[in-house]
Amino acid sequence: MTKTTENGQRGRRWRMAIGTAALLLVGAVSMRAQEQKPTWTEQEKPIMAALETLRKLPEDARAKKTKELALEIRALPAASNPHKARLALGLAGLSTEGDPGHDTLQEVATTLAGALKEQPETGKDGRPAYAYVELASLVKYEHVSASLDDPQYAAVVARVDQDDAKRKEANFTLKDLTGKSWTLKELKGQVVLVNFWATWCPPCRSEMPDLDALYQKFQKQGFVVLAISDEAESKVRPFIEQGGFHYPILLDPDRVANKEFIVEGIPKSFVYDREGKMVAQAMDMRTKRQFLELLKEAGLQ
Repeated sequence: MTKTTENGQRGRRWRMAIGTAALLLVGAVSMRAQEQKPTWTEQEKPIMAALETLRKLPEDARAKKTKELALEIRALPAASNPHKARLALGLAGLSTEGDPGHDTLQEVATTLAGALKEQPETGKDGRPAYAYVELASLVKYEHVSASLDDPQYAAVVARVDQDDAKRKEANFTLKDLTGKSWTLKELKGQVVLVNFWATWCPPCRSEMPDLDALYQKFQKQGFVVLAISDEAESKVRPFIEQGGFHYPILLDPDRVANKEFIVEGIPKSFVYDREGKMVAQAMDMRTKRQFLELLKEAGLQ
């Protein structure tokens, strides 16, 4: 999952400067620490190199490599490898892009929980460190298990539940690129998938062709995709025209919908059934098969 911030312009410049993979590896520390290049140990260096190229692997090879990296990170002696937890966080952030399988995600969660036991992270301004958010998201949304007796983790688990309750009541009215207004709660009777994305986000771009194919397949059955970007129209319109995507693209320059759904990282997707009830959500990139599983929860197949 690519992390975003309230300060969109500053966040985008920073993400582009350091690269998405690097962002995932340093999401648990302060901005100053993020700007400093870590000194990797000899055991950490090959793992870091593998993480940097993980996205380039075919899906099957990537799933296998993800599992291998989880075991390699877990085996690192924490005393002599100060960035073990950071590597575990980086792998966790990359592992949910696509469909590595439940067993692989379980290994990733176990590795991250274990690394945080050995190397607890410290949050900023009294908030839990991002690594605990990532672990809680894995457990909640990827349906894996993790054991971690840490007050920061407990606080995040409670917050995740609170955020989900707020998301279920979320609503917005936004205009698409044609000028048409869409209000979420007025779409009862249709299956709706709300997708948060951006042009600069590699996982977002990767899932868009599959999402478009599903929209064209199910549109006549009352399936609506509302894809929301907080970028300027001048950035979004040429990207969509070049990609040839057919589903509605909504503009959220003031981040109204982003705030309603408490979006802190993208891509994110939320699925509503014909009664207007949120029945499924995805906190990162999904494959076509995974999107179909989400739509089944809304009775669409």
